[in-house]
Amino acid sequence: MQTLTEIRALLHARGATPRHRFGQNFLHDHNQLRRLVTRARITHGTHVLEVGPGTGTLTEALLEAGATVIACEIDPVMSAIVRDRVLPMAGGRLDIVEGDCLDGKHHLSAALRAAIDARFGGAAFLLVANLPYQAATPLMLNLLTSVPHCSGLFVTIQREVADRLSAAPGSKAYGPLSVQAQLLARIDSFAVLPPSCFWPAPDVHSAFVAIERIDPPPTHNPLELGRFLQRVFSKRRKQLGSVLGRGGPWPTGIDPSMRPEQLNPHQLLALAALHPTPIE
Repeated sequence: MQTLTEIRALLHARGATPRHRFGQNFLHDHNQLRRLVTRARITHGTHVLEVGPGTGTLTEALLEAGATVIACEIDPVMSAIVRDRVLPMAGGRLDIVEGDCLDGKHHLSAALRAAIDARFGGAAFLLVANLPYQAATPLMLNLLTSVPHCSGLFVTIQREVADRLSAAPGSKAYGPLSVQAQLLARIDSFAVLPPSCFWPAPDVHSAFVAIERIDPPPTHNPLELGRFLQRVFSKRRKQLGSVLGRGGPWPTGIDPSMRPEQLNPHQLLALAALHPTPIE
C-alpha cells in the first residue's frame, strides 16, 4: 500500500494537489485500511466496486486481498495515476471508470452501470470505498434501493452521516436515510477515524460503517417507500393527519396526531403501504 510520502509524490509529479471540490481527503493509515478490508471479508474472487479511489491506496489493498475491482474516479488526474501505477499490477482484475458515479442524485451513471454489468454480470458485489462526502448519501441510497446485487457496503463516511444511518426514532438525526437503511440492511458503525488518518485532514471525524443487506427485504418496493418517507419527513414537525389526511386508514398503534419521527421503521413501512405516494 502507498505511504503518505508516496501519495504526496504521485500528486507532485503531476503538478496536482488534493481538490476540495471532489472531497479528496486521502485515507493513508495502513492499519485502518486493513481494518476496512478485513471487515468486508475480502477473499480471492470477491467483486468490489470502489468509488473515489484517489491515487489507489485502498485499490492496492483490495487487489492484494484477491478482489476483482471496478474503480470509479471523477478526477482525470487521479484516474491517470491509478491507470499508470495500479493497473499494471492488477493482473487483469481492475477496471477503471473515469467520471461521476451518479447521473444526478438518483441513478448510477450509464458508464458505471455498463462496467458493472460487463465485469460482474448479475453476480453479487460489494461497495468498499473511502467515499467522497458529497457523493456518500445519494450513492448509498441508490445502491440499497435500486441495485439488489450490491450485497454490502463497507465505507468511510462522515461521522454525522453514520449517525443518521443508525439514528433512533425521536432523535434529530432520524429521517428517511435512517428508515430506509435500517429496513433494508444491518448497520454496524465499527470505528471512528480522527482527521489525522487523512491527508489533508478534514474538519470532521469520519466513521467506518458496514451496511449488509437483509435477505429477503421487508419491502420489494423501496423506491415507493422512499417517496413516502420524503413526503412525510419533509413536514416532520406536522402531525401525520395533516400530511396524509385524518380519514385514515391507520395501522394499529398509529394515529393521526403522531409525527413521523415518533414511528419506528417498521411502523413507517406499514403506514406507507396504506398511503402510496404517486410518482411526480
